[in-house]
Formats: sequence, C-alpha cells, structure tokens
Amino acid sequence: MRIETGSLRGIRVRGVRQWRGIPYVAAPVGELRFRAPQPAVPWPGERDARGFGLVATQSHRGQFIGAKPTIPQGEDCLNLNVITPDEPVDQRMLRPVMVFIHGGAYSVGSSREVPRQGEGLVRRGGIVYVSFNYRLGALGYLDFSRYSTAERPFESNLGLRDQVAALAWVRRNIAVFGGDPDAVTVFGESAGANAVTTLMTVPAAAGLFQRAIAQSAPPNAVYAPAVTAEWAADFVRLLARRTGQADPTNSTDTAADAAALLLQADPAHLAEATSDLTRRAPDRYPGTIPLSPVIDGDFLPERPLDAFRDGRAHRIPLIIGTNSREGSLFSGRIDILATTPGRIRAVFANTKKKARTRLRAQYPGIPALRPALDFGGDFSFWYPSVRVGERHSRYAPVRFYRFDAAPRLVRLMGLDATHGLELFPLFDRLDGWFGRGMTALGGRRDFQRIGARMQGWWLSFAATGVPDAAWPLYDEAERLTLVIDAVDRVESDPRGDRRRAWDAFVPHI
Repeated sequence: MRIETGSLRGIRVRGVRQWRGIPYVAAPVGELRFRAPQPAVPWPGERDARGFGLVATQSHRGQFIGAKPTIPQGEDCLNLNVITPDEPVDQRMLRPVMVFIHGGAYSVGSSREVPRQGEGLVRRGGIVYVSFNYRLGALGYLDFSRYSTAERPFESNLGLRDQVAALAWVRRNIAVFGGDPDAVTVFGESAGANAVTTLMTVPAAAGLFQRAIAQSAPPNAVYAPAVTAEWAADFVRLLARRTGQADPTNSTDTAADAAALLLQADPAHLAEATSDLTRRAPDRYPGTIPLSPVIDGDFLPERPLDAFRDGRAHRIPLIIGTNSREGSLFSGRIDILATTPGRIRAVFANTKKKARTRLRAQYPGIPALRPALDFGGDFSFWYPSVRVGERHSRYAPVRFYRFDAAPRLVRLMGLDATHGLELFPLFDRLDGWFGRGMTALGGRRDFQRIGARMQGWWLSFAATGVPDAAWPLYDEAERLTLVIDAVDRVESDPRGDRRRAWDAFVPHI
C-alpha cells in the first residue's frame, strides 16, 4: 500500500485489513508545540503500520478516566487508522468512508481505546472506516494566543485544526484504500459530536465530508475569546503551582514568562494541570465546558449555532440526537455539568423569573439529584442539539433521534439511557466485560437487535444520505423524532412542553 508519504505494511484481522498509526501531519513537538499542524514528513522504505501509534497526552488519574498507564502516549500522537474489507481495491467501485471522532471531554480518549472498534461496520457494510487521534487538553483545547510573542506565536483551536488536517488526509489518500473521497461521513459522540457540529461551520472543512452524524453533542460548547482567555490564565497559574514556579500572570512580562512556562513544561505536567482545571471550572464558570473550541474569528469565525441559524453551516445531510437521560452519568467524580444547587442558581440567574418558574416545573424537585442531573444534561446536550436540528433543517436534510433503550441493570442503577450508552450496541461492544456486566440481568438480545438496526441506518446513511425510508425528515413544524428502543417508534416533538420552556429560558441558544 502506497500513500503520498510512503508505503505501508498493514495486517489482516478476521476478514478485514488494517493499517494503524499512520502519521497524517508532522509531529507537533519542539517548535511545533502549540502550532497549527504542518505537512507530514515522508519516510524511506516501507512503514510498519501493524501497531497503533502513540495516543494524545492525557491523565489517567484525573476527573475523567484516561488511557491506561500501559498505553504509550505522547505529543507525537497525530496518527490515524484505516480498516477496509479484505478484498482487492477496485477504483471503479470506491466504497463509502466513515470517519469516527472519539469523545472524552477533549481531555482524554483515543482512537485505540476500543482496539477493534469499526470492524463490525466494515464487515457488515463494506465501508472504509477511519479513526484518528488529535491533540487533547492544554495541548489542543486551550487558547493561549494571548501569550503569543513576535518570536513565538501560539495558535488557537489546535485540536480542531488537527481534525481538519485528518479529514484533508482522507480526501487526498483514501482512494488508495478503496474509499470514495466524495462519499465521506464524519461521525462522533460527546466531544466527538461537538467536533462534528463545529466542523460543519469551519470554512476550511468545506468539501472534506458529505454527511454527518452527531451523537450526544454539546453543540453550544464553543466560546468567545474573552472566556477562553480566562481559562488560559487559570491554567497557567495551575501549571506554575504544579511545577513549583512563580505565577507568570503576575510578572512584568506576562506573555514571555507564560510562553516559557508552557513551552518548557513536561507533557505529563500539562495533563495534570488540565485535570486541575476541569475539576475547578464547573463551579467557577457554571454551565460551561472549559476545554472547547474558541470563536477566533478566523479558523472558527462565528458561533456554530449562529451559523446553523443563518445557513452558513455546510449544507449536508445530518443525523443528530441524544440519549433520553444524558445527565445521569455526570455525578460524583465527573460532575462537570450544571447539576449542583450553586451551578443551577447561576444558570437561572441569567433569565427572567417567569421563564425560571416555567422551566423549574419541567424538573419537579430540582435541585434534588435526579431532576438536577436531567436539567444539566438537557442544558448541555439535548436542548442545543434540538436547536441545531431545527436550524439546519431549514437548509439541508436532518434526521433526529432519541435513544431510550437501557438494560435492566443500568435502569436499576438509576442511569437509564445515559450518556454514551448507545456506543455499546452500535459498535458491537456487548461481548466485553462491561457489556456483559451491564446486560447480566437482561436486555442483551434487545441491545443486539438495536445495534443491528443502528448499524443498518448509519451504513445506509453513509452510502446514500438516507438512513431508512421510514425515518422521517425533521423540521420545525412537526419535529418528527425516531425514538430508539426495544420497539422503535416515531414521535412528533417529544417533550414538547420542556422544549418550549427552554425556548423561553435561553432564547439566545
């Protein structure tokens, strides 16, 4: 196999072929730390692409569960993986391509955390599957541009730029693997779905993908420079404290001293300071998610919700949806949403009393834990996704879903159809220890059937732009939504009263 930068040696695994750890841009190390991605360097001879590359630097002890300590990580992480059917490439019959963007709150995760993910879609649908790593945490999702100097600039939206670079690599090279560069579907979950909805509004991403699927996106987690500058300053202070150095934000030459601290810091210290920031931010900045894209006026010129409203998003078919109880997962260690009494009060303070009263009625008992978790999940995931769906439907085909299914044990735990649960049936993850455990009290067969249906819809959408003739288009008049459960159904404007209460409460979203 030969691509633009050299030849590759892959492997055959159970009826598919795989190439792993392929660099799609130059390693962002040394002078390229905190810089936009640069072209990959060609290699001599044949590159061994049988093993995964490094994953992005991340903490495995922080607020989120990161990569296992045994998985190699580092800054030289901008690599991707390709899976194809084990058949000869026919340039006359190129295959649809599905590019998956992993989640993890932009601070953890990788393209190898589930090593065989994507194989089922390739075997069933004959597609080409691509996954990739991108910079996380401070290295990818904090805006340090305020510390730029003439000698050493800092660019913003680095993780987002990495994603565009990966998609550009796919467009240039995927035909070699039998994939059609004009039939690319980008899909992701959680932060990966935020990436999808954001990429739909990035001018540089135009033409790099033709269809999109956003699973449990927080589409409004994109912020103005004034906000991201505060997070950057907080991070620099936390990093200085963690490394035992003086606080650069109090120096006479803040930009130069902060730049020196950031450029000299060990990647592990950057990851640990990222964890420090994610623990502190939910109370200091209620309702926000601090590791997120920034509206820099250039690479990301405007708020994505505004681009969707005014038709400036890429006018491509979209599947978007959320799980019925997104917020139930976000308690205890990962309580990053607006779910505590103080955070809820802070969110309520931004609107009028009549709107607050109307919305409170939708969450009886708030701020008790269960209604508070539902409030936080709806605020970050469900309601902004509804806004994306309704606005994009004015210009392009949209299908909306709600995932309601949950095994009995998961319901007994009080989680129900929580954040990320749909990944298990979609990606054939029921045979792992967690998949078997959560279906130990029943629900396994239902989840297997749901997974088969979801795979069929996703694959049909990737091939034709239509998931199923029975799945109706979404629009603002009827808001027809596919409710995915043991028995699927279509509902018109599910939870309509709650939606209208949110409309009055946060009309700016």
